[in-house]
Amino acid sequence: MSDMDVSRVLAQIRALQSQATLRPPAPSVDTGAQKPGFDGLLKSAIDQVNQSQQATARLQDAFSRGDRSVELADVMLASAKSQVNFRAMTEVRNRLVSAYQDIMNMPI
Repeated sequence: MSDMDVSRVLAQIRALQSQATLRPPAPSVDTGAQKPGFDGLLKSAIDQVNQSQQATARLQDAFSRGDRSVELADVMLASAKSQVNFRAMTEVRNRLVSAYQDIMNMPI
Protein backbone atom coordinates (compact mmCIF):
# COMPACT_ATOMS: atom_id res chain seq x y z
CA MET A 1 0.00 0.00 0.00
CA SER A 2 1.48 3.33 -0.95
CA ASP A 3 2.01 6.22 1.40
CA MET A 4 -0.62 8.15 -0.59
CA ASP A 5 -3.27 5.49 0.11
CA VAL A 6 -2.42 5.41 3.80
CA SER A 7 -2.62 9.19 3.98
CA ARG A 8 -6.02 9.09 2.29
CA VAL A 9 -7.31 6.48 4.75
CA LEU A 10 -6.01 8.48 7.71
CA ALA A 11 -7.63 11.64 6.32
CA GLN A 12 -10.96 9.81 6.09
CA ILE A 13 -10.60 8.58 9.67
CA ARG A 14 -9.86 12.12 10.87
CA ALA A 15 -12.85 13.49 8.93
CA LEU A 16 -15.17 10.90 10.47
CA GLN A 17 -13.75 11.62 13.91
CA SER A 18 -14.34 15.35 13.53
CA GLN A 19 -17.90 14.71 12.36
CA ALA A 20 -18.50 12.54 15.39
CA THR A 21 -17.27 15.24 17.76
CA LEU A 22 -19.38 17.94 16.09
CA ARG A 23 -22.66 16.07 16.59
CA PRO A 24 -24.66 16.98 19.64
CA PRO A 25 -24.88 14.17 22.15
CA ALA A 26 -27.88 11.94 21.71
CA PRO A 27 -30.44 11.85 24.49
CA SER A 28 -29.48 9.32 27.09
CA VAL A 29 -31.77 6.36 26.63
CA ASP A 30 -30.72 3.07 28.12
CA THR A 31 -31.50 0.68 25.28
CA GLY A 32 -28.78 -1.77 26.23
CA ALA A 33 -26.97 -1.22 22.93
CA GLN A 34 -24.03 1.15 23.05
CA LYS A 35 -21.91 2.46 20.24
CA PRO A 36 -18.63 0.62 19.94
CA GLY A 37 -15.56 2.48 21.09
CA PHE A 38 -12.24 2.63 19.32
CA ASP A 39 -11.33 -0.83 20.56
CA GLY A 40 -14.59 -2.21 19.19
CA LEU A 41 -14.01 -0.61 15.80
CA LEU A 42 -10.45 -1.92 15.67
CA LYS A 43 -11.58 -5.43 16.63
CA SER A 44 -14.31 -5.27 13.98
CA ALA A 45 -11.76 -4.28 11.32
CA ILE A 46 -9.43 -7.11 12.36
CA ASP A 47 -12.33 -9.56 12.24
CA GLN A 48 -13.22 -8.40 8.71
CA VAL A 49 -9.64 -8.95 7.56
CA ASN A 50 -9.67 -12.39 9.16
CA GLN A 51 -12.97 -13.30 7.47
CA SER A 52 -11.59 -12.13 4.12
CA GLN A 53 -8.52 -14.32 4.53
CA GLN A 54 -10.62 -17.32 5.57
CA ALA A 55 -12.94 -16.88 2.58
CA THR A 56 -9.91 -16.71 0.30
CA ALA A 57 -8.50 -19.89 1.84
CA ARG A 58 -11.83 -21.67 1.25
CA LEU A 59 -11.86 -20.56 -2.40
CA GLN A 60 -8.27 -21.68 -2.89
CA ASP A 61 -9.03 -25.03 -1.30
CA ALA A 62 -12.13 -25.53 -3.43
CA PHE A 63 -10.21 -24.64 -6.59
CA SER A 64 -7.35 -26.98 -5.73
CA ARG A 65 -9.83 -29.82 -5.14
CA GLY A 66 -11.18 -29.28 -8.66
CA ASP A 67 -14.54 -27.70 -7.82
CA ARG A 68 -15.88 -26.57 -11.19
CA SER A 69 -18.01 -23.80 -9.68
CA VAL A 70 -14.85 -21.93 -8.57
CA GLU A 71 -12.91 -20.16 -11.29
CA LEU A 72 -9.26 -19.15 -11.17
CA ALA A 73 -10.20 -15.49 -11.67
CA ASP A 74 -12.39 -15.58 -8.54
CA VAL A 75 -9.57 -17.12 -6.53
CA MET A 76 -7.02 -14.57 -7.74
CA LEU A 77 -9.38 -11.64 -7.11
CA ALA A 78 -10.19 -12.84 -3.60
CA SER A 79 -6.49 -13.35 -2.91
CA ALA A 80 -5.64 -9.83 -4.08
CA LYS A 81 -8.42 -8.30 -1.97
CA SER A 82 -7.26 -10.26 1.04
CA GLN A 83 -3.68 -9.04 0.57
CA VAL A 84 -4.80 -5.41 0.27
CA ASN A 85 -6.93 -5.74 3.41
CA PHE A 86 -4.03 -7.24 5.34
CA ARG A 87 -1.55 -4.61 4.16
CA ALA A 88 -3.96 -1.82 5.09
CA MET A 89 -4.44 -3.31 8.55
CA THR A 90 -0.67 -3.65 8.96
CA GLU A 91 -0.17 0.00 8.01
CA VAL A 92 -2.82 1.11 10.50
CA ARG A 93 -1.13 -0.96 13.19
CA ASN A 94 2.26 0.53 12.34
CA ARG A 95 0.86 4.06 12.51
CA LEU A 96 -0.82 3.34 15.85
CA VAL A 97 2.40 1.93 17.31
CA SER A 98 4.34 4.93 16.01
CA ALA A 99 1.82 7.36 17.51
CA TYR A 100 1.96 5.51 20.84
CA GLN A 101 5.75 5.65 20.85
CA ASP A 102 5.68 9.38 20.05
CA ILE A 103 3.30 10.01 22.94
CA MET A 104 5.36 7.91 25.34
CA ASN A 105 8.55 9.77 24.36
CA MET A 106 7.04 13.22 24.97
CA PRO A 107 8.62 15.13 27.83
CA ILE A 108 6.35 15.85 30.76
